[in-house]
Amino acid sequence: MMDTGGGGGASSPTATMSRWKFAAWRQFQHLLDKSTPHVGRRWLGFAAVALLYALRVYLVQGFYVVSYGLGIYILNLLIGFLSPQVDPETVILDADVPTLPSTASDEFRPFVRRLPEFKFWYSITKAFCIAFVMTFFSAFDVPVFWPILLFYWVVLFSLTMRRQISHMIKYKYLPFSSGKQRYDVKRAPPEITSLSED
Repeated sequence: MMDTGGGGGASSPTATMSRWKFAAWRQFQHLLDKSTPHVGRRWLGFAAVALLYALRVYLVQGFYVVSYGLGIYILNLLIGFLSPQVDPETVILDADVPTLPSTASDEFRPFVRRLPEFKFWYSITKAFCIAFVMTFFSAFDVPVFWPILLFYWVVLFSLTMRRQISHMIKYKYLPFSSGKQRYDVKRAPPEITSLSED
């Protein structure tokens, strides 16, 4: 007679696999959560993965279609990273929807990205890892004339960035914190007063 999950008998192989999968996912999520505040280290890890991928593609002399697809995906992620969460072109002036300040008298609202930095890092690192694994399968090594792909990607990148920069200029926002005025006010340490009298 099979165990239906109510008793203390042996569990089914699918339940065991499900538990292992959940435990591995929890451990992976825990590592991701611990890496969140370490921005520099995360991007150094990404640089190592990207260098490993570039070295693999250079040594194999192939997988240009994989690299082109990776480049298009990176361009898509970059647009999300540079764009505001609420697009000023499409938002209807509504009191409930926060928009970018348009005049100097408007209240300061911080720039909120459509794709936050952590998700950008995670997505781009995952994309490079998947592309790296794809370089081990000859089915993805499609013979193409790579200079055409490179030229098309450069044209696509320049047109997309020109449109994005003109959008930034039109709506007067800067998606980076360098060059912005900072208001770091150092507080005086609280005075320690003694309430006891001798």
